[in-house]
Amino acid sequence: MRKFLLILIILPILGFQNIYAQGSPDYSGGLKVKLDEEGKKYFRLLSWVQAQAVYNDDVVDDVSNLNFNVRRARVLMYAQINEKFLILTHFGLNSLNSSTLSPTGKGDGSQVFFHGFWAQYNLNKDHSVGGGLHYFNGISRLNNQSTLNFLTLDNNRQSWATLGLSDQFARHIGIFAKGKFGKLQYRVAINDAITNGLDSRDPGDTAGSAVYAGKRLLGSKDAGKAYAGYFDYHLLDQESNFLPFKVGSYLGGKKIFNIGAGFFLHPSGSVLQDGTDLEAEDVSIFAIDAFYDAPLGDDGSAITAYATYQTNDYGTDYLFSAYGTGSMLYTHVGYVIAGDKTKTRYQPYFSYASNSYDALDENRNVFGLGLNAYMNGHNSKVTLEYKNQKLGDSNTGSVTIQAMIYL
Repeated sequence: MRKFLLILIILPILGFQNIYAQGSPDYSGGLKVKLDEEGKKYFRLLSWVQAQAVYNDDVVDDVSNLNFNVRRARVLMYAQINEKFLILTHFGLNSLNSSTLSPTGKGDGSQVFFHGFWAQYNLNKDHSVGGGLHYFNGISRLNNQSTLNFLTLDNNRQSWATLGLSDQFARHIGIFAKGKFGKLQYRVAINDAITNGLDSRDPGDTAGSAVYAGKRLLGSKDAGKAYAGYFDYHLLDQESNFLPFKVGSYLGGKKIFNIGAGFFLHPSGSVLQDGTDLEAEDVSIFAIDAFYDAPLGDDGSAITAYATYQTNDYGTDYLFSAYGTGSMLYTHVGYVIAGDKTKTRYQPYFSYASNSYDALDENRNVFGLGLNAYMNGHNSKVTLEYKNQKLGDSNTGSVTIQAMIYL
């Protein structure tokens, strides 16, 4: 199956936590509204929309090849009343299309929901604690990825390893601590697992394999809590951990080399049918990764490289959608071609993922090859990407062109 996708993404944004993340020559950080002369009291607003036009040449006769949707529409605001306290609110909707629209805007598919809201208390300049619906995730850098500055067209899907299974859209509700000891940054969290996740299957219908439904079937006392953490050591320049979102590519704006490791544990998260009895199984996910981003000279050239190895244990022979018990190897590399930083810059890249599943004999392999054209860093760019996915006899390819603008 071949697809051609034309995606137009427009992201108007007011403000961002780190101007270096954007690689834009004339971006000064957007709007920050100060509420006192010293700037210790302030609020900052971010808003973005992703609108898509999708052409698919492999559809049945009575279905249109061209369709439109709103992939994301979001508003994010964070505010500080003094240097000790910070609150953040993030809400919006996803994947609004003609099938999910409702006549009066009250249907499930057209509803705005909270992606995150948390309060944070800064113990000192290096350590903070907080709670709410948050994005301080464990496992890997990509499980904490920002959607605003990808190197590739989008995130590696399997790296958001708990999305919809134990959380709400990659966000858990719980408490977290984050900070740094010198060059070592950390984030850890204790969370409540979602009760009604995406995996709504009954363990008696899965032929001896587990289902991710521990809290739903066993109750919150035995399967209610999940634990996560991620730790990365910054050998060169230090990255900001003011907000949880990890940068995909600095375009040579900083010199970064980080080595990280993370985990996710959900005791009794999965359930297996044993005769007439239900048997609890623990969910455990571990990863190691490395991230490198640096200029290669004074000519504007730069390299971005990332690699991770992840082990996934969702229970015996677990397989559901993109998730499965087994392992994952993923890498991507991008190179910014030398050129004037005030003009359009080009960044060819490739990505590769290999996913093994205990329940299958074959690996799922995904290869991507793309080119970013940065007119103004991540604030204005066009991406062209070819992606091929192979699993057994299934071999699918797609070509995507994407334009992204945010201010």
